[in-house]
Amino acid sequence: MCGIVGFITPESSVISFDRGKLIRRMCDAIEHRGPDDQGTVVRGKASLGMRRLSIIDLASGHQPMFTENERYAIVFNGEIYNYRDLKVDLESKGYHFRTNSDTETILHAFEEYGSECVQHLRGMFAFAIWDFEGEELFLARDRVGKKPLFYAKLPDGSFVFGSEIKSMLLHPNIVKDIDTRALDSYLTFGYVPENQCIFRDIRKVQPGCFLKLSGGTYKESQYWTFPLSQDAGIPQDDLIAELRETLEESVRIRMISDVPLGAFLSGGIDSSVVVGLMSRISAEPVKTFSIGFIEDTFNELKYARVAAQHFDTDHHEFIVTPDLVSIVDDLVWHFDEPFADPSSLPTYMVSKLAREHVTVVLSGDGGDELFAGYSRYLTYLSRSWSDRLPSTVKRFTNFLADIIPENTPGKFFLNNVSLAPIDRYIDMVSHFNRSRRQRLYSKAALERLNGSFGYGESEFSSIASANFAEDPLGHLLKLDSVTYLPSDVMVKVDRMSMASSLEARAPLLDHKLIELAAKVPTSMKLEGIETKAILKKAVTGLVPNEILYRQKQGFGVPIVEWINLELRERIRETLLEGRAAREYFDRSYIEHLLDEHKAGRRDHAYSLWLLFMLELWMNRYLQ
Repeated sequence: MCGIVGFITPESSVISFDRGKLIRRMCDAIEHRGPDDQGTVVRGKASLGMRRLSIIDLASGHQPMFTENERYAIVFNGEIYNYRDLKVDLESKGYHFRTNSDTETILHAFEEYGSECVQHLRGMFAFAIWDFEGEELFLARDRVGKKPLFYAKLPDGSFVFGSEIKSMLLHPNIVKDIDTRALDSYLTFGYVPENQCIFRDIRKVQPGCFLKLSGGTYKESQYWTFPLSQDAGIPQDDLIAELRETLEESVRIRMISDVPLGAFLSGGIDSSVVVGLMSRISAEPVKTFSIGFIEDTFNELKYARVAAQHFDTDHHEFIVTPDLVSIVDDLVWHFDEPFADPSSLPTYMVSKLAREHVTVVLSGDGGDELFAGYSRYLTYLSRSWSDRLPSTVKRFTNFLADIIPENTPGKFFLNNVSLAPIDRYIDMVSHFNRSRRQRLYSKAALERLNGSFGYGESEFSSIASANFAEDPLGHLLKLDSVTYLPSDVMVKVDRMSMASSLEARAPLLDHKLIELAAKVPTSMKLEGIETKAILKKAVTGLVPNEILYRQKQGFGVPIVEWINLELRERIRETLLEGRAAREYFDRSYIEHLLDEHKAGRRDHAYSLWLLFMLELWMNRYLQ
């Protein structure tokens, strides 16, 4: 696991800085991603750098790594789990290996297959390969988007890339202007989507894509898309058997490591499946790590303990106390973009706990998106009757929702059922929906936003295909898999684990398992009100029934308590006097939210947290 940085400087560019010093500073900015080693090269137009967290081939995996003829150089972040098999294949084709690292395997695969090399890789990755002879850059990112990769084409023709934005911002020619479309999307969803960036001039290589830069121009191409769940006509018993086999294989290949390895254990189904399979494979007790809260409502430690005892793990726990909320400033720095998911704090703390014992952990991320685990799917489907309402009734329902006072019970429901199917789901997952954002923005800001307002919603909606109505759940699963999963879940896990120099692997997001899950009809994933039905059947006998059939709680946090007590005064001062309040928002509406929440008339905890994290981000990154 590593962090990578680099920039390509055209001959026509006037260089007013020392490229060697700059690439080293960029590496230093992401030292947390790789504290074990550093490497840089400045040659010709290319400046490449990396920070390494040594996992595989500790002795000889140094980067940047070159081919024998030194035509190509690579900097690589991630893990390739099938690299040994791929190495054997490449050796049969005449390639010679000087190391036992997966990095060298990618390099030779690129020599052999060119851009098609990504099709042969099974794992999580973001890498850059520079061709010194052809003066071409190749960037690639894994299928799901587990590993981040940002880039920017600058006005002077320079091209900059990196694992984290903070390293790129050190380049003197990058301008830190906000993209208002991304800001509006953040207010809507609580994260900046993968197809946007909070900085106007910076982009993200999309999951399942690669990018080629040649002659000063670049083109991004897609090599894999998240499949839509469809009925493949395979009998359920056969699907269950194949699911068990693929799950075990996915876990087994992610246990390859030359350093200590463990697992996150929440007490939910997904992490319990991973730990259970690890326990079958490992000769030693699996090291497991859990996080809890002093507030009983959010404390799932009892279920984690059930799983730990059942699988006889070497179990470790940590209790999040209110004073730890003070670390939000550190979280802001690590995320680079505004990020409002409050579960990032316990993820950060459990990562720190795990790093005291291991260097690699396996997690259960992805199970909800693959097998319909979120309760909102049930809520959405329960309101599908509204799709059959006459348009006149819908218009009247929408009219009622508009005229009903803000705090009236049922206002949100009336508005929600009056919407078109995909808009109804967007409304359900929005923190500030369209009407609330219109109240939040100042008049001047709304004028400046112009076409940016609602851009995120329109992009979100465009992902849903024309045949959405044929299988709404299948489309929602894909929608979450290409929006919420890479933009929220994967960002949270990557940044918070890397903040502690910990590598996190997600067996449930193996692309072969994803493609298998797509063959399972949604009727087998959601049976009545039973979520993850087929997954539960596949792991019956492995995971205790007490965990399989308990009510899903999710990775919740006591955000209301934090805002009402520990952070109340700081949040009020920050929101009313901050940069966002001055430049974008209607201060009176923010006061309204604060006063309503304080009086207990309405719970605005998540909305206030979202605005608070935005202000902290502006203070940190726009100075």
